[in-house]
Amino acid sequence: MRVYFDYNATTPLAPDVADTVARVSREVFGNASSIHHFGQQAKATMDDARSAVARLLSADPSEIVFTSGGTEADNLAIRGAAEAVEPTGRRHLIASGIEHEAVLNTLRALARRGWRTTLLDVDQTGIVAPDRLRDAIDRDTALVSVMHANNEIGTIQPIAALAAIAHEHGALMHTDAVQSAGKIPVDVRALGVDLLSLSAHKFNGPKGAGALWIKRGTRMQPTVTGGKHERNRRAGTENVAAIAGLGVAAALASGKMAAEAARVSALRDRLEAGILREVPGTQVNGARDARVPNTTNISFERVEAESLLIALDLEGIAVSTGSACSSGTLEPSHVLKAMGLSPHRTQNSLRFSLGMFSTQEEVDRVIEVLPRLVEKLRGLTRRPVTA
Repeated sequence: MRVYFDYNATTPLAPDVADTVARVSREVFGNASSIHHFGQQAKATMDDARSAVARLLSADPSEIVFTSGGTEADNLAIRGAAEAVEPTGRRHLIASGIEHEAVLNTLRALARRGWRTTLLDVDQTGIVAPDRLRDAIDRDTALVSVMHANNEIGTIQPIAALAAIAHEHGALMHTDAVQSAGKIPVDVRALGVDLLSLSAHKFNGPKGAGALWIKRGTRMQPTVTGGKHERNRRAGTENVAAIAGLGVAAALASGKMAAEAARVSALRDRLEAGILREVPGTQVNGARDARVPNTTNISFERVEAESLLIALDLEGIAVSTGSACSSGTLEPSHVLKAMGLSPHRTQNSLRFSLGMFSTQEEVDRVIEVLPRLVEKLRGLTRRPVTA
């Protein structure tokens, strides 16, 4: 049995999505900017997908801009908004210290251009307290960017409260919803944000397709210049097949979200309880209540996470040490480090993320295998394990 518990890195295509991408690739090959039949067929396909994504977010289709994924959506949101307000003199950006690298490295790039940046601390549950933002924001703040759900620990942030503070000071609010869209209800009006990013491949859609929701009236500068695609907001001939797949994935998520969240959270809780029960010296990282239903992050005392990950992989079980975009580095998790966890704990934690095709049999297989592997790895050291 092979077990895939790394859905936060990427997800398998839903069968309906795969069928749609293949069909559109074969049959809908026109350029959506062309006015003839083939072009209009492509445009209609994109319009259907745009409407499906809008429904997923309780948004208006005209506010959806298609991108190549979450990273581009984050870049467009932050760079596009920053450049639009730059003439006003606002040159301060705020984000949390646990953001995805697509946000953090974009802020670093803008800092090299003279922008002032602030990273908000989080507590040991991984939550950004609204008072932290209130203390950091000032009259020069142009944009606040705080992710809706964290990719490593699954913690859900109080976005509505943070957005209210940003708006009190005349700043825009962006949230990276890559790990929440399609898993839990995401209503852009209720969140009160101005910009929201998502990515298809995080909820059983294809890679190479994502979207940025831009609230009507929000000033933006395009970061990719060229033609007048996407209402002059993102130039380049659109990937119609991938966008169609995103639309189907969004429609599927909208229709089954409540039932799927309940099913997956039950599996996640069974996995988490089994690991904590059967493996001494284990702890859950982050909030256990305010989190997405599919994610748990667990630290294993006296075990290096990379060693345990490899041992699990040899047993046919795929998990992660954190963000796939940071894999291969020897650096400790910046998320766990920002939470104030000990240096060793930031390097001995694994993320288990479940999804559409996860089963109870797979959960039980992991619970069966883990104790033996952890005991073997701990046997290489002589320090006792804390019960």
